[in-house]
Amino acid sequence: MRLRRDKRQASTPMQLPGRAETVILSTPAGGRVPARVISREPNALLVVVLVPTKPFGASDLDGMVLEYAGPRGRVRLCGTAVIDDPSEPDVLRIEGPRSIEVLQEREYVRIQSARPVVVYTGGDRQEVQSYTVDLSGGGFLLAGPDTLKVGEEVKFQLTITQGVLPITGRGKVVRIDGMGRLAVAFQDISDLDRRRLVRFIFECQRNERRRGLQTEERDGS
Repeated sequence: MRLRRDKRQASTPMQLPGRAETVILSTPAGGRVPARVISREPNALLVVVLVPTKPFGASDLDGMVLEYAGPRGRVRLCGTAVIDDPSEPDVLRIEGPRSIEVLQEREYVRIQSARPVVVYTGGDRQEVQSYTVDLSGGGFLLAGPDTLKVGEEVKFQLTITQGVLPITGRGKVVRIDGMGRLAVAFQDISDLDRRRLVRFIFECQRNERRRGLQTEERDGS
């Protein structure tokens, strides 16, 4: 149940994701499972799967790739994937992780965050007050309105920080989930506003990790 690393793909060791950071485990069959780093050593990572899933088999581990958002883009790591304790199949050890590529295309980290949004809909640009369920540099999940349909375009004003100019642009409804929430993909947003949004998202992640580490330290004291 070990992943054989292709030495042709292995590259120079790089900065690994930190403890409490969320990562994605990709299997050769195309599965993508969220996990969290619970321990980081100089040449190994210990991660725990965050969602219920069947135990990984040899075919899952043989070719598994770990993905996370690094400062230069989305990083994909290979290594030796091991289930140390059969009684804890949702905990994996990734030994000898090495970067196999950094994806420079725009793949954005997504966070859960309720932020106020003003949406302008229809030909008369009717103003509707709503809020986000989650955010990324490529769009957001919107709580409403339920009058919008897939394919409709909207203008928006997203407030990420009170008292600061909102982020503005145009988006398109690309999906409606089972709870009626609207996935809006950005179609027109300035580079400055996108950078502001990405900085806000990473700051939220850092704060969340900091709170998580502080909680662990208090619990261990």
